[in-house]
Amino acid sequence: MISIAEEITVPSPPKRVWEVVSDPTAVVSCISGAELGANHDDGSFDGTLVVRFGGIRVRFAARVTLELDEPEQSGRLTARGRDGQGATRFSGTAAFRVTGDPAAAGSRVRLDGEVNLTGKLAQLIESGAGVVVSRMVKEFAAELVRRCADPEPLTPAAPVTPATSVPPARRRGPLALLRAWWSRLRGMRRTPVTSARDE
Repeated sequence: MISIAEEITVPSPPKRVWEVVSDPTAVVSCISGAELGANHDDGSFDGTLVVRFGGIRVRFAARVTLELDEPEQSGRLTARGRDGQGATRFSGTAAFRVTGDPAAAGSRVRLDGEVNLTGKLAQLIESGAGVVVSRMVKEFAAELVRRCADPEPLTPAAPVTPATSVPPARRRGPLALLRAWWSRLRGMRRTPVTSARDE
């Protein structure tokens, strides 16, 4: 098992930090080797992550569910998947929370989680996990700080209510963005007169 317990200091207001960490697209942009895949009807989404353990490069694919509590500025991520060759399976959970940090005139992001591995590469991955996790957290923290300092706000999302997964309005994958763009385009083209086709 791989345990994760990290705290990241970000010199930006909690509201701005929450905007970033609650958006899967923004979070993935802060992780080297990570990509978002398809969104599913239950609110989950696919994701991939390429990680290097020593001289071995492993590509993991996972089904991810994200639960958000906006009033508390906290969330929980659950992932389950395997490596590209199917030799190693994993399941993991991570809880995160954004709080104000008056001393640093910014915010703190607390992250606690664990990953369970089974299969051929489990022992190798676990033996090198400490160094890999430390490196990834450092890279993520630097990118998060940069992203939160960006004055351009993220696209507003619908309020999040407690649920077992992200509501469709919260998901910002390519399909969701395309549907939103298409809806706006249709609205712009529609005239006040209702045609028979529109009825």
